This record gives sequence, C-alpha cells and structure tokens, in this order.
Amino acid sequence: MKVIIIGCGRVGATLATQLDRAGHTVSVVDNNSDAFQRLDPKFRGDKIIGSGVDEEILRRAGAEGADAFAAVTNGDNRNIMASQIAKEIFHIQKVVCRIYDPLRESTFNELGLETICPTTIVSDMLLDVLNGRGTKALPRSGS
Repeated sequence: MKVIIIGCGRVGATLATQLDRAGHTVSVVDNNSDAFQRLDPKFRGDKIIGSGVDEEILRRAGAEGADAFAAVTNGDNRNIMASQIAKEIFHIQKVVCRIYDPLRESTFNELGLETICPTTIVSDMLLDVLNGRGTKALPRSGS
C-alpha cells in the first residue's frame, strides 16, 4: 500500500515507522526538516519538506498513485485542508485526519472526512476508568 503522512510529529513518525516496517511504501511530508529525526533510523520511505496543503508537494509525495492518506499535523485546519485536497483533487480512497476539537468532528464527518479525535478518545477512556467500567489503559501497539 502507498501511504502519504502529513506531519512528522510523534504520531506521524510512529505511524510512518510502523507502516514502513510492515512493508508499505510511505512518504512523509513536514514543513520542518528536523522533524524527520523522529523517524526510525532504518526508515526507507520518502521524506519531503513542505506543506501538506501544497498540491505540488503532494504530487512529489506520490499523491496521484496513493492508496491512503493520513493528516496528523498539530493543526486541525491544516489537517482538514490536506485531507480535502487528498480526497477531492487526488481521489485517494482512504483518507483520515486527526482533529483535536471535538466540536468540529461531526461537521467534518458530514463533509465525508474520516476523523480521529484523540481528545474524545482519551476523555472517554478516562471517564470509563473513573466510573469503574474500564480496567486499564489500552495495551501499546506491539505489546
């Protein structure tokens, strides 16, 4: 699978490393070249410096032939814009974006965007634990 990841913070770098280790073709885009230091030293994918909302940068990342796209920068608006470009212009089938603001989640879902909101996920998990419904935190990936 050819995957493009926008944002090479903790989540983006971890996701890129996991996909790369699983044998997928991965391109990571970030504005800051220092962010690529978070990637595993054995990472074999492409590292592209630039904006995830720039169509030319996305073309360089392989958007025209990509199977999947994940926008995981620290900005909701940037993630939404990048996801819309991936979906509407490049017709990437599987597009997911991280958003922090739970109030925006339903609006973006109505636009046909698949979202993951860590704010809601963590809050729900904490509530379950506090109410005695949860047992422990979810196991880490690879554990």
